[in-house]
Amino acid sequence: MRTQNNYILDYRVVIKPDKRLNSNKLCFIALCPTIGVADDGETVQEALENIRKTIVFHLKCLQEENKEIPVDKPGEELVTNSQVKLSFTSPPAFC
Repeated sequence: MRTQNNYILDYRVVIKPDKRLNSNKLCFIALCPTIGVADDGETVQEALENIRKTIVFHLKCLQEENKEIPVDKPGEELVTNSQVKLSFTSPPAFC
């Protein structure tokens, strides 16, 4: 009989506010760039819950297809912010 091993995997998730199509209602988008999936929710918490389910589903599919499971490698990448200064002749429209 084969025993199962459980693994805890950490994935970076980016949360961004957004608006629903056709309603302009506020929602939140959750992106997991390491495996290339996204989900959303009415609240940040709901978006996080949904992206967790999406990540698990995607990883199970990769496992069933005998494909490699991508993992975040925080020691191999630098995540930071960068400020830039721009001059405009008239106020720009930011999205």
